[in-house]
Amino acid sequence: MVSRLFAQKYPLVLLCTLAALSWTWGPVTAGRSCSETRHVYAEKGYSTNTAPLTQISGEHLRLCPQDYTCCSSQMEETLAHQSETDFLSAIDDTSQFLHTTFTQRHRKFDEFFRELIDLSEKSMNQMFTKTYGRLFTQNANVFQELFVELRRYYSGGSVSLTEVLSEFWSRLVERVFSLVNPQYQFSDEYLECVNKHAEQLQPFGDLPRKLGLQVSRAFIAARALVQGLATGRDIVNKAAKLSAGAGCVRALMRQWYCPLCRGMPSLRPCHALCLNVMKGCLANTADLDTEWNNFIDALYQVSEKLEGPFNMELAADSISVKVSEAIMHMQENSIATSTKVFQGCGSPRLAPGRSRRSPKESGGNRRPFRTFSPEEKPTTATGTNLDRLVSELKERLRPMRGFWVSLPHTICNDKNVAADVTNEDRCWNGQTRGMYLPDVTGDGLMSQINNPEVEVDMARPDVRTRQLIMELRVATNRLKHAQAGQDTDFMDSEVEEGSGSGGGGERYSDDWPGYRPYSPPYSKPPLNPQTPIKPPRVRDRTGSKWNRSKGQSISAVSRPAFFSLAVLFCLSVMVTVAPFWR
Repeated sequence: MVSRLFAQKYPLVLLCTLAALSWTWGPVTAGRSCSETRHVYAEKGYSTNTAPLTQISGEHLRLCPQDYTCCSSQMEETLAHQSETDFLSAIDDTSQFLHTTFTQRHRKFDEFFRELIDLSEKSMNQMFTKTYGRLFTQNANVFQELFVELRRYYSGGSVSLTEVLSEFWSRLVERVFSLVNPQYQFSDEYLECVNKHAEQLQPFGDLPRKLGLQVSRAFIAARALVQGLATGRDIVNKAAKLSAGAGCVRALMRQWYCPLCRGMPSLRPCHALCLNVMKGCLANTADLDTEWNNFIDALYQVSEKLEGPFNMELAADSISVKVSEAIMHMQENSIATSTKVFQGCGSPRLAPGRSRRSPKESGGNRRPFRTFSPEEKPTTATGTNLDRLVSELKERLRPMRGFWVSLPHTICNDKNVAADVTNEDRCWNGQTRGMYLPDVTGDGLMSQINNPEVEVDMARPDVRTRQLIMELRVATNRLKHAQAGQDTDFMDSEVEEGSGSGGGGERYSDDWPGYRPYSPPYSKPPLNPQTPIKPPRVRDRTGSKWNRSKGQSISAVSRPAFFSLAVLFCLSVMVTVAPFWR
């Protein structure tokens, strides 16, 4: 009654009030200028020929609310494509840190490890040339071949480090044995015999085992780390290059460009709205989280191994030192070694014009080798070392955990993408300016069943994501085995070689440089002419020497058979004598 009397008495005041309120409530009537919308649209590089000058009815809109609008049908379609482009660009920008880190760390570690191998070979050449002179240069091919194979292994070749080192020591013992016995002439067959008896005599002492352990686990870890960094780079590239489905594009358009069509270009989507849209669009990508975290953890742990017990710098530096010590050990024990070899292989022929003399007389003068002092620790051309590289890598790996599952939050925390979480009532809620009421959904594909913004087909998991998960699992498995000094490419042989010696965990304990309870690979019976000789060593690398045999030993097979026969025999005896027990 009061309002009716007020309207009759003050009609002009009422009309002015209604006009002011309509202007304050926003673009709900036709005729409001679209100049801001046209300006923003033109800044994105689009023609304003189809852009209305003032708001028009929104009945033609398919994605935005059908209120009065500043967007034509063509503009809405164009902005929908733009929203997809903006989304993919946001993914690419956010993941750039990962891509840059993996790419740069891979390059730095790869260059560093390759240079360490080069420095190790250069150091050996210089030291041996200075000590042995012409004797070394005449036999340099043995050492050159060792580093050729080490490089081939590190570069990803199908090479067994165990066989590479075994072949190196086999060739070296033949050369050194000939040099410490220059008064004799040895045939190839005799040197084969020398090589087989060397397994019992161990002329180089325990140095081949120590060097093998040190070099193997350092090279395995170094190769696994570099391959892991390359895998990380490739997975980031694949995961970041995703495509937005139709439901995702509709949701992106509604949150980012529908405010522009309503004539409010500066209005940002509510933070919760943005999270629901991103979680729906990135539902499959979030499922990478578990395997991704396992992969990052494995990279971190391998890098720590390289910093400690699997130190590649120490391993590369020790090659020349331990080989030198091994040669000296054989020289110092040349009389005893040669005497036992002569007993087992027979007396060799004297070389023409040479008289029989003690092997010790040919030892010559030796100058001791030295290792690098901490101040002389080798560095790469850039002046870095392994400790620094590992420290930098670990700092960059830490923030990578949980990257994919937190990606919606990372994107929506950008003030240019969504409103601040504290600005809950002055943001775009999908329909107008106001608070966004729906709850934020969980992470991952299966949590999107109640997503109010994006319709996700949970019955069809993304094949590409499943493939990335499998790649992460394979890479993580390789890294975890590398932490134990095991190469997954040669696991069968390593299991066979490690059987009876305490298992893989004990073989590669963290003590440095690998002193542990050790079961010698060779028994040491008294050497005599009747000692059985193994078949000749195959020199051709294309033959069976370089391809592992997976066969079982005769004794291992015969034991179960013998036991079965014994049981059968006992049963037959019991059946025969049973009547006499009654």
